Amino acid sequence: MEDAASGRGGDLLMAKLSEVADWVGMSAPVENGEVTHVSSIAQATMDSVVFAVDSTSLAAARSSKAGVILAGKSFKTDDLGGDSRVWQVDDPRYAFAVVAKRLKGKGFEAGVHASAVVGQGVEIGVGTSIGPGVVLGDGVRIGNDCNILARVTIYAGTVLGNRVVVQAGAVLGSTGFGYARHAETGEYVVFPQQGTLYIEDDVEVGANSTIDRGALGETRIGQGTKIDNLVHIGHNCVIGKNVIIAAQTGISGSSVVEDGAILGGQVGIGEHATVGAGVILGGGAGVLSGKKMRGPGQVFWGRPARPLKEYLRDLARLRKG
Repeated sequence: MEDAASGRGGDLLMAKLSEVADWVGMSAPVENGEVTHVSSIAQATMDSVVFAVDSTSLAAARSSKAGVILAGKSFKTDDLGGDSRVWQVDDPRYAFAVVAKRLKGKGFEAGVHASAVVGQGVEIGVGTSIGPGVVLGDGVRIGNDCNILARVTIYAGTVLGNRVVVQAGAVLGSTGFGYARHAETGEYVVFPQQGTLYIEDDVEVGANSTIDRGALGETRIGQGTKIDNLVHIGHNCVIGKNVIIAAQTGISGSSVVEDGAILGGQVGIGEHATVGAGVILGGGAGVLSGKKMRGPGQVFWGRPARPLKEYLRDLARLRKG
């Protein structure tokens, strides 16, 4: 498939319907045709893809000019009205996102902007873009097809895998907030912050987020994890794979967030805490230092965070009081 972006100033790709069907796991044959973009139902054109999650949106989509309508498998045959544009998939919203990503392509051009500052011994992979005002410290290693946007600062020795996206203003590998205190004088002396930061493949870091390097070891962000804007992750933290961390969350040093966990906005996690695999922390939840939150799919809320049913019960008691 030809990459339209290479010849038309960054335009979207054009894909045959058979290709799109393959992207979303459709096994049934489809009609000939092409699409170029995804859109809302209201803005749909003959070369766009839309999605429908309920009968109302499906009816609206069928009344539109959309070329492809992604709908859930829960719809009955009668609901489809014999409309060949309707493709039934397991999760229409996810399928829509997959199509959008594939049609967009990389979305950026490889190269190092003239205003970037690149230290000694820096390694930059094939297809990677380094934006304006970016600062790369000595020995930084960045993998293939990464997109490092404007004014990102990456401290010396930090390692990024492939296809990592770092939004504007983020700071990676900065010195951790760790001090040793003299018991008598109260004086604070910085504890050595000479470790590293390793960010694995397919991680996205939001604008103005900060991730500290390890003190003596490493801070690690697992493959596929997505970090929102204005998030802080302290030194020696280990964040697992496919973790979601929403805006204004703060994670103190030496804490662990295991695979698939979801952290809502403004979550606060104390030092040496553990958030188990698949745990969900509601917005504003607070995890005490050393606490272990376990249970895949379990929702915790409140400060201190506790199971959702317990939190709601406590809230009802307060109201009665």
